[in-house]
Amino acid sequence: MTQKPWDGRFSLNTDKMVEKFTSSIDVDKALYACDIDGSIAHLKMMATQSMITQDEADTLLNGLEKVRKKIESGELEYSDTLEDIHMHIESALGDVVGTVARKLHTGRSRNDQVALDVRIYLKAHTQAVMNSLLELQKVIVETAQKYIDVVMPGYTHLQRAQPVLFSHHLMAYYEMFKRDYERFEDSLKRTDVMPLGSAALAGTTFPLNRELTRELLGFSKVSDNSMDSVSDRDFVMEFISHASICMIHFSRFSEELVLWSSSEFAFITISDAFTTGSSIMPQKKNPDVAELVRGKTGRVVGNLMAIITIMKSLPLAYNRDMQEDKEPLFDTVNTLKACIDIYTRMIPNIEIQRQTMLNAAQKGYLNATDLADYLVVKGMPFREAHSVSGRAVAFALSDVRELHELTLEELKTFSDLIEEDIFEFLSIDKMISRRVTHGSTSYENVGRAVKKAAKRFDLR
Repeated sequence: MTQKPWDGRFSLNTDKMVEKFTSSIDVDKALYACDIDGSIAHLKMMATQSMITQDEADTLLNGLEKVRKKIESGELEYSDTLEDIHMHIESALGDVVGTVARKLHTGRSRNDQVALDVRIYLKAHTQAVMNSLLELQKVIVETAQKYIDVVMPGYTHLQRAQPVLFSHHLMAYYEMFKRDYERFEDSLKRTDVMPLGSAALAGTTFPLNRELTRELLGFSKVSDNSMDSVSDRDFVMEFISHASICMIHFSRFSEELVLWSSSEFAFITISDAFTTGSSIMPQKKNPDVAELVRGKTGRVVGNLMAIITIMKSLPLAYNRDMQEDKEPLFDTVNTLKACIDIYTRMIPNIEIQRQTMLNAAQKGYLNATDLADYLVVKGMPFREAHSVSGRAVAFALSDVRELHELTLEELKTFSDLIEEDIFEFLSIDKMISRRVTHGSTSYENVGRAVKKAAKRFDLR
């Protein structure tokens, strides 16, 4: 069974270069299990509808399982002549069971067949991504628990701004990846739609029981419009869009790990198992995992641009352009899953240099806002207090001292409202503890947030 499915219409053989150019088997062979599962459901439905006999159905079902084993053992040879995985399976089935294999395609088109395969594939991988994201969130929460009281500088514009808890900083990524999980969870509803039975675009004259096919394949609903069913790739665009956002979160995290592991920061030490060295400089220890994850973000975002551009001007219904949807999708799935998994393994193997972080939080005038807040508490309007604190910082800068290193007499030259209690007010612990609004960095708030997150994973 090596002839083209459209041979009846054509008088010339397809040019070999056209066969190679239009072939997608190198990519879509990854869908073989999805395609076989879809065909099995289709056969069982046809038998119940008396479209084929039960003996024919049993022969074809046994034949499909033999083809599955042949593919999994590496025995099946792929050829550009057969174009895609659907035709390879149908051809291999013919070799096993004979001409009855030709009945497999009754009532369906490669258009609804490939739409089904991609949905089966993406349903499984979306759930896998969600499960992996849960594991990553769990690791982040465990790390936050381990370093719950470590103080570090918080940054804006990559300049030291105010002291925060490292656990608070880490839980910001927990929130990002939690949103990513929720996005994938939501998009799964739109992927979980069964298109088979739409045929090429107009439906079919055969008495298909689409509801039975849906039930056999475990989909939540049947698609409602045959033209939309075969031409819809919104669910692919949506997945890659969510993956791009998730990868951007990884890229931001990676950037911080790269910075923090540098000698200039020295906030963390990444395990040797997750770093590499230099071919020429013996002293080097490079954060290559974080750098590669940061770089792979560009691939996934590029995949999003590719699928959006592929779909942007396509008239209804199916167009061959859509063959190009699988390469960006498969690459996105594989890249995202790899990044999630390696970070889940790497994070517990990062050592936090708590004293270095604390020392950094005590330098750079991170208590300047608190000096202004102190004056506000004493009755000064905030804008005036901001100016007073700024002048105090300028004076301290000129003398290469921190605000809390100035004497009371020096501080009082900026405002008579400043008293002896200013030094306790400007201490790291007090600055952290006073951030009591919901979602802030106080010990109590962060402890509550970590405890709440830990309950999701049955952590103590």
